[in-house]
Amino acid sequence: MTAQIGKAVAPGRVRGISMRSRLLGARETGVFLAFVVMCAFLALTTDSFLTLANLLNVGRQVSLLGIMAVGMTFVLISGEIDLSIGSTYALAGLGAGMAIVAGYGVAPAIALGLSLGVLVGLINGLLSTYGRLPSLIATLGMMSVIRGVALLMTNGEPVTVNTRNGADPGVLETFLALGQGRIADLVPMQLVFFILAAVLGWVLLSRTSFGFRIFAVGGSPKAARVSGINVDAVKIWAFVVMGALAAVAGILSMAFLPSGQAGRTGIGLELDVIAAVVVGGASLAGGSGSILGTVLGVLIIGVLRNGLVLSGVSPFTQEVMIGLVIIVAVAIDRWSIRSHRT
Repeated sequence: MTAQIGKAVAPGRVRGISMRSRLLGARETGVFLAFVVMCAFLALTTDSFLTLANLLNVGRQVSLLGIMAVGMTFVLISGEIDLSIGSTYALAGLGAGMAIVAGYGVAPAIALGLSLGVLVGLINGLLSTYGRLPSLIATLGMMSVIRGVALLMTNGEPVTVNTRNGADPGVLETFLALGQGRIADLVPMQLVFFILAAVLGWVLLSRTSFGFRIFAVGGSPKAARVSGINVDAVKIWAFVVMGALAAVAGILSMAFLPSGQAGRTGIGLELDVIAAVVVGGASLAGGSGSILGTVLGVLIIGVLRNGLVLSGVSPFTQEVMIGLVIIVAVAIDRWSIRSHRT
């Protein structure tokens, strides 16, 4: 009887230990624990961190970053990188704003902005695959090209979306609601779009064959080709997803603050996006990452910035601390890769 009981219990214990080790071994677990510790520290050291208004404010502040980070997750997992997203963000937002000012409706303006983002993503993908250029170089060049196109499109002048410049009052109200509106006068629309992007990104990455191909291509392009996967097509689609989501963020930014300038909008944004994804556990070497980890990475960056502001830390010190967080995250990524290889 004792032996039978032992035989019955042992598999359950083994499964429990195995499940626990997989959970604790997941990179998202470490990111989540860091996020919880950070929130607990801020809750104890500041009076306003846990207020509903502040939490919703943090959610709104990280939403545009988060939307683009979802797209960057696809690109990084596929083994590539995109440095042009800040310029794409500016081009799409300014394009949509100019369409509104020119008298077009909300739908055509959004379609124009999204089309610009998809086109940029497609060009980046083609240059990085069929063009045989390293994505770092291809997107670095495209970053300047897109910024130049935006400057030419606007003649270097600010774009302000208002009725004085020609926007239809009804169209303008609808457009601004996308960025400034709140559901039930509480939840910011930007946060809603971030949640939708994260859910759709999670489904696409974790529950579809395209997501499987993304991981396969990033893990080993040669093995993916042998398995019959069109590596170039998968990478191109990853860049297209990135371009589309950068355009969504740019349009929402223009809808929130209906003014922008091609020479300033989105400058340096790509670094924050890449940092959030890497902090969330995605590997710069490709083949690993998750939407959950990206969301946690975005929240860590947002909560850290918010906490530093609430603590009265100067903006200059904030930049130093954010930079240190990025360095530590990348270092952990590289060390983990080396440990797995050895």
